[in-house]
Amino acid sequence: MTFTYIVSVQIHLKLPISLPLIHPSLGSRLLERDVLASRVREVEEENRQIRLQLSQSQGLAAQPAEGNYGNQQWVASADTGPEDVENTAEERANHSECSRSPTAEKCELIHVACVCAGHNASRDVVTLVKSILFHRRNPLHFHFITDTVANQILSTLFQSWMVPSVQVSFYDADELKSEVSWIPNKHYSGIYGLMKLTLTKALPSNLSKVIVLDTDITFATDIAELWAIFRKFTEKQVIGLVENQSDWYLGNLWKNHKPWPALGRGFNTGVILLYLERLRRISWEQMWRLTAERELMSMLSTSLADQDIFNAFIKQNPVLVHQLPCFWNVQLSDHTRSEQCYTEVSDLKVIHWNSPKKLRVKNKHVEFFRNLYLTFLEYDGNLLRRELFGCPSQASSESTVLQQALEELDEDDQCYDFRRERIMVHRVHLYFLQYEYTPTDDGTDITLVAQLSMDRLQMLEAICKHWEGPISLALYMSDAEAQQFLRYAQASEVLKNRKNVGYHIVYKEGQFYPVNLVRNVALRNVNTPYVFLTDVDFLPMYGLYDYLRKSIVQLDMANTKKALVVPAFETLRYRLSFPKSKAELLSMLDMGTLYTFRYHVWTKGHAPTNYAKWRTATTPYKVEWEADFEPYVVVRRDCPEYDQRFVGFGWNKVSHIMELDAQEYDLIVLPNAFMIHMPHAPSFDISKFRSSPSYRYCLTTLKDEFHQDLSRKYGSAALKYLTAQRNI
Repeated sequence: MTFTYIVSVQIHLKLPISLPLIHPSLGSRLLERDVLASRVREVEEENRQIRLQLSQSQGLAAQPAEGNYGNQQWVASADTGPEDVENTAEERANHSECSRSPTAEKCELIHVACVCAGHNASRDVVTLVKSILFHRRNPLHFHFITDTVANQILSTLFQSWMVPSVQVSFYDADELKSEVSWIPNKHYSGIYGLMKLTLTKALPSNLSKVIVLDTDITFATDIAELWAIFRKFTEKQVIGLVENQSDWYLGNLWKNHKPWPALGRGFNTGVILLYLERLRRISWEQMWRLTAERELMSMLSTSLADQDIFNAFIKQNPVLVHQLPCFWNVQLSDHTRSEQCYTEVSDLKVIHWNSPKKLRVKNKHVEFFRNLYLTFLEYDGNLLRRELFGCPSQASSESTVLQQALEELDEDDQCYDFRRERIMVHRVHLYFLQYEYTPTDDGTDITLVAQLSMDRLQMLEAICKHWEGPISLALYMSDAEAQQFLRYAQASEVLKNRKNVGYHIVYKEGQFYPVNLVRNVALRNVNTPYVFLTDVDFLPMYGLYDYLRKSIVQLDMANTKKALVVPAFETLRYRLSFPKSKAELLSMLDMGTLYTFRYHVWTKGHAPTNYAKWRTATTPYKVEWEADFEPYVVVRRDCPEYDQRFVGFGWNKVSHIMELDAQEYDLIVLPNAFMIHMPHAPSFDISKFRSSPSYRYCLTTLKDEFHQDLSRKYGSAALKYLTAQRNI
């Protein structure tokens, strides 16, 4: 008699408590941190017991009444083919192995390698890393083989992310190109799709094992489970792979389809366990080269990049491969057997979006997979800055400096939050979208520099229409807002056709808008000799880009310290027939359609521009600095940065102009240039300034401290600023 047991277990996994890298209160709250740490350990132990209960229950539910099933992991060998085990051992391996899997040692360092080139792949890597960090319980060391673009993006991101117990190393892909450039490759990944073949040479010689991942991978479990499979390798096995889930290597997709040789269905190289130490011992570099040379004589080129060469090698050396259960690489391309990798979607471990269609691929569970992917895509990366308790790690120099700076702050200071904001490190993702820039030959090129948040996104198309030169924009956004922006930009005909706009994401954190920090991110990532420092809610006059380049030459900006002032105007109308000339602007000014900027609420901000003189001026004229002057200017790229103590509303531009004056920049007003401010709802920060006495008190305090710092930096020449402020 056969009995069927149905086991129902309700599982409520508890998410790990995320502690920020730097606790907002120190000293007196260390005890509270210890309590939290203890609670985290309790939660992790509870989760471990729950997972154990789940795995035991699944094993009981799946076990047949008679006989035993073994953990029959298929190992490729010279006399074993996949057709022998297609629907038996493979399925049992996929659905039974999880309860018997070895585990990585606590605090064991896990090494992960990835080839990444370009702007789009860099975005994909971030989502991959988030999914790994979310589940991980072990220290990690990421090894990135990158081009120049990805190196700049990812090095800045990880340096500003400061995730505890995470190390990152970069390797120059250009130095490896000669190793694979001789191989013709039809795959869309190009030469970078062959780079995984070079890892024994690229990675440090003392690195014995590494998990190699494609950028289009999403983890649904702790990567330590995958790392632990290295312990199941036999002495001869050097590489771990999941069987290819499409019919590609069977050669039956179309008439005369001739794939590279492979063992049965072949293997997919989106997830690889590389035993580097053993690979070097068997002369891997020589072996894959000989394999590629032999097959290319008849195949002429690769169709699936490195995957073809790996498979041809395995065909000749099947004893060297360890086949992984296919839930470690569920391949979501069209017409695959991926649905056979799991009985429930909760069984899967790794999702591989290996179709060019990516999220649009066909699969009956694709909605679940897509939602999982989108969860990590929009997940707040700041929450992943949590410590691994029980795994001591050496803090980076950046986090040590930050910690010391925080400890020096007085928590009882009324302006503590303002001071803390000044030294807070925000995650930064440079060049979020494709960026291309070709320098001009005359050395006069100029970049428009601005910052914005989600509520000013609608200004981007208009600015791009008014300014044809390069643009550097820093966007202050959450992870979810950054993805909204990405969709907006990709849907806009204007934005997607402009490649000379650098979009740099500064991720939200804290209670204030760090406006000057965001401005500095845009300023630092300029590639031209000159910058036009503006705000995103201003539209420059048509032709301003060319006019400024000519003015740079005429005023000898290369050899003199000048700040060229672009007079600012405003309209209160949301629909405006934009003036095409100075004469037309003056007519609209007289008719009351336009006004000089902020004349009715903050006259001092732009009064020194001397609009009366500008009306009839035909040549540039010099003006003197006055208190609270905050014009929009063109300067050399090496100008001083904005002072980051000023956050939110107030004095963020005033302080910058003051420092330009302290450094003896001449303020020169351009007679035939103008810009117009477009109306919008008041910002949240100006509302806080108007309603909060504490906010205004702290702004006054920061002003005084800025004056003192200016005096220390520039000596007696800076006394005029303090005097001017007292006379207001």
